[in-house]
Amino acid sequence: MRAGQFTDSYLPILNGVSTFIHLFKRTLEKFGHEPAVFTFGYTGRADPEANVVRSPGVPLGKSGYYAGPTYSRRAWSIARTMDVLHTHHPFVSGSLAARLSRELNKPLVFTNHTRYDFYAAHYLPFLPRRAAHALLGAWMRRFARRCDLIIAVSASAHTMLEALGVDAPIEIIPNGVDLERFAQAQPAARCDLGLPSDACVLMYVGRLGPEKNLPGLLDAFARALAETPQAFLALVGDGPQSASLQEQAGWLGLAERVRFVGMRPNEELPSLLGAADVFITASITEGHPMTIIEALAAGRPVLAFDVPGIRETVIDGENGLLAPIEPAALGARMARLAGDADLRARLADGARRSAAQYSMDITTRRILEHYTRLIQERSKDRPGLKTRFTTPGQ
Repeated sequence: MRAGQFTDSYLPILNGVSTFIHLFKRTLEKFGHEPAVFTFGYTGRADPEANVVRSPGVPLGKSGYYAGPTYSRRAWSIARTMDVLHTHHPFVSGSLAARLSRELNKPLVFTNHTRYDFYAAHYLPFLPRRAAHALLGAWMRRFARRCDLIIAVSASAHTMLEALGVDAPIEIIPNGVDLERFAQAQPAARCDLGLPSDACVLMYVGRLGPEKNLPGLLDAFARALAETPQAFLALVGDGPQSASLQEQAGWLGLAERVRFVGMRPNEELPSLLGAADVFITASITEGHPMTIIEALAAGRPVLAFDVPGIRETVIDGENGLLAPIEPAALGARMARLAGDADLRARLADGARRSAAQYSMDITTRRILEHYTRLIQERSKDRPGLKTRFTTPGQ
């Protein structure tokens, strides 16, 4: 089966969506299929990955993202050979994939990875909340009518789609990770990260952007240090708030306790997580965060706010701790985890057990079952259509 993956961003941009697509593509290839990724930017260099088709785009500031009005002639030519079209964003890539689906009468699948309703408040601050919600709802309803299937990565993502008035077949299929890669990794040397070997290390991995509520994370950590002087906070990643967060750490008196590790290659992530005692996030805008699943696979308990998209994965007292949405509550739980090695060990065992359900092999097989069904349904609509596909996992 030739499965086209359409995305507004892909490696070397590191985020949950690009990480998922990369692993999903690799798993499809392992199962004997022929996926291809269609995206924008980074066209002036040899691509380290086969079957990634990049079209020229305009850089979006210093974000690392690119956008363009259409694909290159070469990209369109290759995209027309796909048996199924799968978009991971509803905007640029989604519109282009929908156009091709209509032209060729091929099935269109959309995975909703993101809580766009939460992101609207950060990236459309000039619009009143009600207006932003109405604009988003109108776009999503129009786009959904062109999809044969929408995959929601969590129950909260499904709820968001319903609240926006989306009327289309929706299936909940959670993200997946390469479990063995995280479970078997050797921990990175703490000295290389500027961390003491005997510290309790709380680690965040992700974009240093406003949607991640990182000022609140630093505030909570400052509160925790009053009770747990052995704790250190490591922030892995980069983004537009990097400089302001370093300034905040300074005036909070945290400069000696917070390590800004910066952006690291994706292949280093398992060993980085292995160097941590706890994975922590203060985000309240998640769909089904890959970083949390990866932390669980690495056997690291998760500390987070009790919000949709996270509470479906983190079970309070079993594989991590959840806090009400306030810095004091998060700080109190930081102090509790940092001061109780037995609690961390018990939650770490729960993290490893709970991660088993998020195998990428399981996720891929579920998606392949839908691909096969949709291709067969389209073939019935067009009796002369010759479509190559195999059964899931073959």
